[in-house]
Amino acid sequence: MLSSVTIAVTPDVLVPLLTSLSIPSPDQGVWHLGPVPIRGYALSIILGIVAAIWIGEKRWIARGGRAGEVSDVAIWAVPFGVIGGRIYHVITDNHLYFGSGANPVEALYIWRGGLGVWGAIAFGAVGVLIACRRHGIKMLPMSDALAPGVLVAQAIGRWGNWFNQELFGKPTDLPWGLQIDPAYRPPGYEDFATFHPTYLYEFVWNLLAFAVIIWLDRRYRLGGGRVLALYVMGYTLGRGWIEMLRIDTVQMNNVLGLRLNVWTSIVLFVLATTYFVWAGMRGVTREENVYAEGHGPEPEPTSDADTDSSAV
Repeated sequence: MLSSVTIAVTPDVLVPLLTSLSIPSPDQGVWHLGPVPIRGYALSIILGIVAAIWIGEKRWIARGGRAGEVSDVAIWAVPFGVIGGRIYHVITDNHLYFGSGANPVEALYIWRGGLGVWGAIAFGAVGVLIACRRHGIKMLPMSDALAPGVLVAQAIGRWGNWFNQELFGKPTDLPWGLQIDPAYRPPGYEDFATFHPTYLYEFVWNLLAFAVIIWLDRRYRLGGGRVLALYVMGYTLGRGWIEMLRIDTVQMNNVLGLRLNVWTSIVLFVLATTYFVWAGMRGVTREENVYAEGHGPEPEPTSDADTDSSAV
């Protein structure tokens, strides 16, 4: 006769088991080639930018633009975006740099992390606008070409948070929980070993949103800024729920019950959705000419055979 056996799963057994199934954090986020530090955070940002330029270039050429113009725009957009992202972060978390015992000079230490996506997008858009005006390019077609690639850039850039062990979510015992070293756990969470990998959630979400936008653009030949609107809708929809998982200390952590970034996501989602619907109702379609008047490729000369009716 078989006898029943009871196995007691105690916390000292369960915690190591769950930890062994979780995602490890890197042992280091910086490597040195002689005196030169190579930072995982910076590599993630750079790889994301390269991917966005490559995708944007292909989309721009397919829309009638010339090769190399996306790189010309990126020369303006990228520095503006980085500066804007840092400014937004410093303003919204100014206590980290100007509070009691803080060092204001550290506001310049961008390699330690801290780029506010809303500032990066806003200032980056200003850079795109300046570049488009300088090169005689229409702003909306260029924005529609660039927007999906920006999602990929943001997806790749999020791995910088993994290297820095930052911006993770609430504690979790799910198998894909992220291991965080004790030194990086915020106050009140010192006894928890694994947390929601919000960087991974955003990575997957952004790539899925990218695929959906590419499909919709090919299916309906969107134009007039509607691809840009889809980008804002897709990103903010994901950012909203992911932001609510995060436990990092932010200065505006409770604005009418929600974090500032959640409210920003809600407002931008509504605005982008409104524009997308409005433009669709007005019959806005993809532009046939992506250049301002007097710019763009010269028309190909017609031969005498093309103009002489007797040759037909």
